[in-house]
Amino acid sequence: MSGGQVSEHLDKTGYNMKKLFPGILAMATIVVVSNILVQFFIGNWLTWGAFTYPFAFLVTDIINRMYGPSDARRVVFFGFIVGIICSLIGTQINIEIAPDFMAPAVTIRIAIGSATAFLCAQLLDVIIFDQLRHGTWWRAPLLSTLIGSSVDTILFFFISFSFAMTSFLGTDHNIDFFNEIVMGPLGFEQTRWIATALVDWSVKVSIALIALIPFRMIIISYYARNN
Repeated sequence: MSGGQVSEHLDKTGYNMKKLFPGILAMATIVVVSNILVQFFIGNWLTWGAFTYPFAFLVTDIINRMYGPSDARRVVFFGFIVGIICSLIGTQINIEIAPDFMAPAVTIRIAIGSATAFLCAQLLDVIIFDQLRHGTWWRAPLLSTLIGSSVDTILFFFISFSFAMTSFLGTDHNIDFFNEIVMGPLGFEQTRWIATALVDWSVKVSIALIALIPFRMIIISYYARNN
């Protein structure tokens, strides 16, 4: 590669990072905030993280629609890296989880579960969205988010809270609580983390539907500015 080609490549890379920076920042913020909020309950079955994390799919889908799958994957990877770094920092910071009970803002298991679920689900979202991008405007963001959210929910809760993973990842203060057998929201006994995951998934589906509104508005505004 000649000197001129190297300079052109660096200029292009700098431009790409500049245009993708808002998406990367939004993605990293969503991951870190959600990893903290998933430990705080609203009622018996719903955590605050269920309301923040679904917007990661909105960010990915907007970037995918505006710039294509390659840039969407870049946002996923950079957001993933920044989010993991911040989450690992969170494992060293104690916060009050309950009255007179201090614990890490983000546990190691949650950091690992979040990272694994995030990367698998978001990359799957990018693939599905790209396959459907030429259809009706709502089909790609809705179906990619629904499928990605399902994969994300299963991987995250299983890795972060199930007893099955303790032999690989050890235990933390969440394990006993999330593995209690309780009367679930559907009226039968089940493990708490499974019941919580079902409610969490239901909220994600609801937000996926609501998120079609800002998705449509942002994309219309983007094309109006660039055409």
